[in-house]
Amino acid sequence: MLPPLVLVAVGLVVWQWYVTAADVRPQVLPSPLRVVQQGWAYREQIWMHTVPTVQVTAVGFTVSLVLGWTLAIAVDFSPWLRRALTPLLVASQTLPIIAIAPLLIIWFGFGLLPKVVVIALVTFFPIAVGLIEGFAATDRQATSLLRSMGASRWQQFRYVRLPGALPRFFTALRIGITYAVTGAIFAEYVGATAGLGIFMSLQKNSFRTDLVLAAVLVTALLSVSLFLLTYLVERLVIPWNARESPRG
Repeated sequence: MLPPLVLVAVGLVVWQWYVTAADVRPQVLPSPLRVVQQGWAYREQIWMHTVPTVQVTAVGFTVSLVLGWTLAIAVDFSPWLRRALTPLLVASQTLPIIAIAPLLIIWFGFGLLPKVVVIALVTFFPIAVGLIEGFAATDRQATSLLRSMGASRWQQFRYVRLPGALPRFFTALRIGITYAVTGAIFAEYVGATAGLGIFMSLQKNSFRTDLVLAAVLVTALLSVSLFLLTYLVERLVIPWNARESPRG
């Protein structure tokens, strides 16, 4: 962790020096110290908007996980589904979320559902593809051994294919969880009554650049925390992978 921390520290020092030396107006570019000070001063408001964002992220990402696992398992048990759905999964990523999100607001209103759909659309692809590729990369010799011992298709999946796919799943999980927070913020920008996206929009309209950046900092910390949490969950679920990997 030392190299990135040093790089961030250097960037903050340069940022602080430039703002002070060039006498840049806070409305244009506030100093890091001002961002932290104002963020702390408005911590109650920021927290009030952070909670809805976390809740929407959790619900939307849970829906994405359920759909991703369901589809990946169905595809693994049916080669026909794999050939039929894989192109559709790829095509789903060509849909411009920035154009679809307003339509979701028109169709479903300003409640929870449109924001959950946006998060699911953003995060579903890496989860589903990671699992599908993980199942497909299972050791064929282990599968053949179980088949020779009379194991059913479900037993082969449970004892070989599922454990073998989990490392790739957690890699996809780390990608998806960072997209989930970004998707939640974007969905709130389009239509919501509370959340960090709404907070940023309100402060932007008031030319409070310092509070916008404070909310960005909270968003970044939230994303990094969820990203690191996936490593803890991975060590609890598949501890053998941590022992076998070079970093373990």
